[in-house]
Amino acid sequence: MKIVMSSGHGLKIRGARGNPVPPQLDEVDQARRLTNRVAELMRETGIECVVYHDDVSTTQSANLEWIVSHHNNTDTHHDYDLSFHFNAYDGKAHGTEVLWKSQEDLAAEVSLAIADAGDFINRGAKYRSDLKFLNSTREKAILIETCFCDHTSDSENFTANFEAIAYAITDIFAVEADLQPPEAPAGSPEAPIGTLFYATGKCSHFGGELDEGVSPDEGLAFIYSYNDAPHLFTEDQPAGTTGLARRLNAEQVFYVACRWDYSVTPKDMLADPSRLALVRAKGKEFYAWPSDWGPHEQETGRAADLSPALMRALGVKTDDIVEVIYPAPRE
Repeated sequence: MKIVMSSGHGLKIRGARGNPVPPQLDEVDQARRLTNRVAELMRETGIECVVYHDDVSTTQSANLEWIVSHHNNTDTHHDYDLSFHFNAYDGKAHGTEVLWKSQEDLAAEVSLAIADAGDFINRGAKYRSDLKFLNSTREKAILIETCFCDHTSDSENFTANFEAIAYAITDIFAVEADLQPPEAPAGSPEAPIGTLFYATGKCSHFGGELDEGVSPDEGLAFIYSYNDAPHLFTEDQPAGTTGLARRLNAEQVFYVACRWDYSVTPKDMLADPSRLALVRAKGKEFYAWPSDWGPHEQETGRAADLSPALMRALGVKTDDIVEVIYPAPRE
């Protein structure tokens, strides 16, 4: 089986967006994230996948033409065309629906699977004859409206159940292809009550004297001098550097960088050493200080950068899955 899938809208022609984000969602960012994860799981299963994200179009019509042409110009025959989107309406509408023109049964099956996995209302399969993606792609096609990105409960459920949703979509196509679906990890992470920022996804490391991925003079997003947060840094500035990123005490201190939303977690809050994040992976969890803003999930596919010391403590390596909760729940 071969499937071609794409995320809705594009880097320069954005889709819907909740307010505030987080806890609500940005359609383009999360559609890319979900498309990439489903493709990863399908490839693990043995399904061939081609993924497209539009980084070039600047108008809606150009974006639709770009997506359809890439689906139709894929080198070889494929079995399905999938498009991943997020709905938005009035902040009150919620649930999952899957749009179809010729694939009603598949749309209904996918909608039910996502709703069950994500704890959404199942709005079901919806016939649409006015959508270019469904009208113009050559193979069997559906357009997935995962949930409503401007509905807080939907958005929180998507964040908490992201992995379960990706596995549920994969399972449908694995069964049709007579392949063994990947085994989902036991349980789904949940953001505790009171969480202002929550992320789960791949991780990498950053900071410290040995990190040549940052320039010698690179600073940090919300910590501006050694005296602002001496607990994060080595006592001496590493030779040949002037920036705080290379001065981070990467081998001894637990710190984390994510794409925080400053309208929800302001810079002065993140810089407050009394407010830590909780980072979880592989059945372990540790407190960590927020230290910077990043990584760029659209470019790297990662949700968090950690200190090498924290990665060792968690037992993770680059591109393993971690969970970040901020502020850390209080006992």
